[in-house]
Amino acid sequence: MSKPVNVNFKLDEDVKKGMENACYDMGLTLSAAFTIYAKKVARERRIPFEVSADPFYSEANQAELKSRVSDMKAGQNIHEHDLIEED
Repeated sequence: MSKPVNVNFKLDEDVKKGMENACYDMGLTLSAAFTIYAKKVARERRIPFEVSADPFYSEANQAELKSRVSDMKAGQNIHEHDLIEED
């Protein structure tokens, strides 16, 4: 086995705290959790979980939302949502 090396990277403080809490509940340190992750990536040559973008933040959806807000502010194309029941 080769010697351990230090790896430094920045992580949002809230994300770090959340991960520390989850690791603590599993009896792991952050270092152990990252080591498990790194070994799995190295062994399988892939990210060991699905990585996807939230479609809400896509450029097309954001453009559509901006367009609808502009229309609404101008008093145009205002429609009730299908889930809203009319009295």
